[in-house]
Amino acid sequence: MIEPIELLSPLIEAVKAVAKQHGLEHVSAIKAEQKRDGSVVTAVDLALQQQLLQQLQQLTPDIAVLAEEMVPELQQRLLATHDYLWVVDPLDGTTNFAAGLPWFAISVALLYQQQPLLGVIYDPLREECFSAIANGGAWLNREPIAPLRLPTQLAEAIGLIDFKRLLPSLRWRLSDRPPYTSQRSFGSGALDWCWIATGRCHLYLHGRQSLWDYAAGWLILQQAGGESLTLEGERLFAQGLERCSVVAASSSALFELWYGWVTAPSARLDH
Repeated sequence: MIEPIELLSPLIEAVKAVAKQHGLEHVSAIKAEQKRDGSVVTAVDLALQQQLLQQLQQLTPDIAVLAEEMVPELQQRLLATHDYLWVVDPLDGTTNFAAGLPWFAISVALLYQQQPLLGVIYDPLREECFSAIANGGAWLNREPIAPLRLPTQLAEAIGLIDFKRLLPSLRWRLSDRPPYTSQRSFGSGALDWCWIATGRCHLYLHGRQSLWDYAAGWLILQQAGGESLTLEGERLFAQGLERCSVVAASSSALFELWYGWVTAPSARLDH
């Protein structure tokens, strides 16, 4: 049986080493190509993925790896045939990275029967490593994540809102009558989860994320005391490889208020 606590430190060191090897602590615009789904990819994404696959295979030779830049058929087969499975986003926030914007991360999660056991998200520019173990806690640079005083009302909260793929009615409500005090959008779903977990922001809404976008971040937020669901009221990991919406908050009390506001009539996801 796999013991996640035994993998945490070597995983963190491996992720940091790969980031350093590819110079992620520096920001500079580079060439990017568009994929079939409209997202972008760079040579750095592919190089990072290959290096992370090698590191994970050395760390756990018997555990397969599912990564973002693999073909969908292979991803589906891996998810369907392995109890233990690494899920890797080699560079979350590729559009930012390619444009020279300082907001991107490496995200790695270990799943067992499609549920997260271990998660690590590394922000190389700020040298911040967020991590969590199921039923074991969440940490930022090896220190327990302990959010400062969290707001108790939506009007006191900061929202991380990705407006893409939301119904016009919901976008209008958020723009014209926002329930929060201020709104941000940074372009890295993995780091969004971490900033909600640490209480830097408090409310989260994203129209559509893939498994590798949320696998590690969901666990970090959950272990830090936050909550999340899809707009349809389902747990994220019930979706398999299907992209899903995300509604989340830093605390249970905030989540109840935020989810109620977001899912009010005329505020649903535009498929």
